[in-house]
Amino acid sequence: MSNTRSQWPVGAPAGAWIGPGAWVAIVVAGHVIGGALYDRDELIRVGAPPVVGSFDLRIGFALLAALAVAAAALTWAPALAQRLRWGSLLAAAWAGAGAWAVALASSDGVDAIAAPLSTRYEYLAAVPAVVRSGQFIDGFIAALPGYPTHVKGHPPGMVTLLWLLDRIGLGGAEVAAGLVIGVGALVAPAALIAMRATANEAAARRAAPYLVFAPAAVWVATSADAFFAGVAATGIACFALAARPGCARAIGVALGLLAGLVLGAALMLSYGVAPLGLIVLVLAVARRSWMALAAAVAGVLIVLGAFAALGFVWLEGLSATEELYRGGVASRRPHGAFIVINLAAFGLAVGPAAAAGLARLRERGVWLLAGPMVAAIAVASLSGLSKGEVERIWLPFVPWILVATASLRPGRGWLAAQLALAVALQAGVRSPW
Repeated sequence: MSNTRSQWPVGAPAGAWIGPGAWVAIVVAGHVIGGALYDRDELIRVGAPPVVGSFDLRIGFALLAALAVAAAALTWAPALAQRLRWGSLLAAAWAGAGAWAVALASSDGVDAIAAPLSTRYEYLAAVPAVVRSGQFIDGFIAALPGYPTHVKGHPPGMVTLLWLLDRIGLGGAEVAAGLVIGVGALVAPAALIAMRATANEAAARRAAPYLVFAPAAVWVATSADAFFAGVAATGIACFALAARPGCARAIGVALGLLAGLVLGAALMLSYGVAPLGLIVLVLAVARRSWMALAAAVAGVLIVLGAFAALGFVWLEGLSATEELYRGGVASRRPHGAFIVINLAAFGLAVGPAAAAGLARLRERGVWLLAGPMVAAIAVASLSGLSKGEVERIWLPFVPWILVATASLRPGRGWLAAQLALAVALQAGVRSPW
């Protein structure tokens, strides 16, 4: 029994509730501050502070699917995370994350899963404007002010991908929703792979239920940011494998190049994934994986160069997007207040278990993933480039905070809290995503 207990990091008893206490304080502060701002100016759109949307309690038979998945997760997920073979665990993590997101979203009806991608603000609305991919990319920055809201805020990668799918007969919101959820669910197995490579398999297995059944699933179905998160997480997992101790140099270089190509593709989907580069840098320095880092940088540059050759320069796109953003709804959102609101909204996405895990985390390998993400969130908050809506915008950050749940003691209490929060968010808040 003593050996089993020694595997689990133990924080000071007096400080066991510091993390959850801070989580509650930030969420409450974000709600109060956001509510006061919304009362003065509804155009800031944070109608369910600290998140965008409106309070709308919806309890009915359609919620039973989500409750059934939650009950099954609470009953079996912790044991399965320990007993399944590694490959089976990765497959189950992907399937479970997708099922959890779909079960939550379908509580508003099956049509509600694809509906968020069909609005005039989304990427699909711009697909008819794409006559030829090269021309679209070349003129993207110049035409930016005329595009739908979400297209204005991102590089041209998502619209280009949806256009290509439409060209081969796979157009429409239903296909896009399947793509978003399927790729978005990859964050769970990708984070597990990274944890195993960076820390150890035991830590990954402890965190698995929290990575699969996160409150953030409310926005995985269906926000395109979930797709961005899945792509980025896959790239980080590749680099973690490249930087793992004992990895042969040739394999490390190949995996590093693959990581760079995938992360480069992520950069063409969202400017907001750039802070994830801190994880890559920290892993490279900690493991002295300089060749893998060089290969990863080369992969990113290949993707950026290819798009530049087609007429889209990433930094110019970021500058144009920032100019439009600061002149839009961001001008109505005070920076200081939205630092708190952002942290509160993100706190809801990761749940109280993440805060508890961070407060207790002692494993260096896990900190190599979580530490850079904490720094990245601080940078993103202070930059002012995301004022509000981070419950979806920061989905790529979610798994790299949830890895800290590896430090939690065995039991179902924190998992129950995560599941209950997700159901409450789905049933009580009507989100545009």
